[in-house]
Amino acid sequence: MAKESNTRLADLFALTGWSKGELARLVNRQAAATGHPQLATDTSRVRRWIETGESPREPVPTVLAALFTERLGRVVTIEDLGFGRHRRTSSKKQSVNADGLPWPPERTAAVLTEFTGMDLMLNRRGLVGAGAALAAGSAITGAMYEWLHAQPAVAAGTPSFGGAFATDLIPVSSDRYEAAPVGSEEIEALERSVEVFRAWDAARGGGLQRKAVVGQLNEVGGMLSYQHPTHLKRRLWGVAANLAVLAGWMSHDVGLEPTAQKYFVIATHAAREGGDRPRAGEALSRAARQMVHLGRPDDALDLMKLAKSGSGEENLPRTRAMLHTIEAWAQASMGRGQAMRRTLGEAEDLFVSDKGDVPPPSWMQNFDEADLHGMQALAFRTLAEHDPSAASQAQLHAKRALELRATGHNRSQIFDYISLASACFIADDPEQADTYARMALLSIGQTSSHRTWERLRQMYRLTGRYADYTKIQDLRAELDAALPKSPVPKARNTEI
Repeated sequence: MAKESNTRLADLFALTGWSKGELARLVNRQAAATGHPQLATDTSRVRRWIETGESPREPVPTVLAALFTERLGRVVTIEDLGFGRHRRTSSKKQSVNADGLPWPPERTAAVLTEFTGMDLMLNRRGLVGAGAALAAGSAITGAMYEWLHAQPAVAAGTPSFGGAFATDLIPVSSDRYEAAPVGSEEIEALERSVEVFRAWDAARGGGLQRKAVVGQLNEVGGMLSYQHPTHLKRRLWGVAANLAVLAGWMSHDVGLEPTAQKYFVIATHAAREGGDRPRAGEALSRAARQMVHLGRPDDALDLMKLAKSGSGEENLPRTRAMLHTIEAWAQASMGRGQAMRRTLGEAEDLFVSDKGDVPPPSWMQNFDEADLHGMQALAFRTLAEHDPSAASQAQLHAKRALELRATGHNRSQIFDYISLASACFIADDPEQADTYARMALLSIGQTSSHRTWERLRQMYRLTGRYADYTKIQDLRAELDAALPKSPVPKARNTEI
């Protein structure tokens, strides 16, 4: 019976432009440089990997992942090459769930370590990584629904895996961090570092600190490979989840969309393994926000169903309100005004019902009343593209958000100004729109957020109908001079 081909490796191999002989020589050279001079790969061996699905032994998969990562300019993991430990034999199943979701706890730590190592290598060598495929929301939800609703291993008291089990998955080109067991003081320091990174992201955007966050997450992945008491293990998983969400959000903020999605999936796994189902749901909601931004609201709604149902009954009202605002934004993108208004009404009710008697988790402290109004403004402004009468509500919420914004939330403030200016353009008020657009321009250059430029580009499109106005002519010239000339390409659709 003929073995099936490795279609994932074949597809990526076709993108590189290599011949089979050239790849064999590169593997031998890279392996020798990393302490494996005895390796002797040839053209026929490469052909078997691709055509018959033969899986090579380590260090070959790790070497291949590093070579493909460098060649393609984006993170390519062992799973991406079709060499996962739990590779499926059915081609149909493999096409739906080629990353083997969900991962067991030991696999989550290994994927985390491998992926961050590859990401750091790309960052270090100045490669960009925006050309990969983005997974469909339905593929993620279909693979993870039952798993997210089940009891996690740590919470259930299942013994954790000791030893550095991820060694054979760490990319050969990464700087190996020799992890060791840690105590409560070290974990407290890690938790404080998350707060510092989170504040920087809110103020300045994701570009400047992304590498630092990815590096910290890589170290935590190593720590998770050792045996710790359950209470420390749980906290380490929490740190990993928070850092992975930040790495994903910062990656999304600078246009590395497939990389961002991978981090959101890692964060969901880490949060769930730590027994924090609300955090897992919030991580998925970030992936949903990414989908709306990329013009895929149907995928966003798929992800939000899983985020809301998988968060568990312990979700605080304010957290549920936040989830509702994202769902409403997706509905607005599809022109579903009635559903959007109903969902936003539920979000408001949930927000005011939160009495504050239970302190919100650290990852929810940024969602305050200003953020609630900011998301409402964004939803109404998005709906106004389908129903211009929604523009007035967008203006009211954006103004209220600006009144309430605390210092240190510069990026959100810019978004508020852009929502307000866009709503004014749609409402046929170019004078006010010009004022608010210029307010956004004043501070947008102080952030490293590609998303702000993308929103500004959307607003620029709305100025076209007022191009004969002298003031708007001047604004368009300033926007044209300020906007980057080459917008970040949007990731294409695929299944996981």
